[in-house]
Amino acid sequence: MKLKKLLILSFFLMIAVILLSSCAEVQNIEACKTGHTYGFFGGLWHGIIAPVSFVISLFSDNVAVWAINNNGGWYTFGFLIGVGSLGFGGSKASR
Repeated sequence: MKLKKLLILSFFLMIAVILLSSCAEVQNIEACKTGHTYGFFGGLWHGIIAPVSFVISLFSDNVAVWAINNNGGWYTFGFLIGVGSLGFGGSKASR
């Protein structure tokens, strides 16, 4: 019985999220694409500072975690390496 209630609650929560997010305004990003195009090293730097950028982006509309104007795969590769470099020591077993 608990599982059924949980499924029903989850279903209605999912419907509410879909309905509320469907009202989101579409942003025009063409104005962002006129500046500097970021490549591998830009992505690497943005990946390293991603946690700080995320916290600042919660309070400011002028800061983003991901550069819109990037060159594609190389920027993404650099970003992932930068974010991955933050996990130093996470795989070491405690003794």
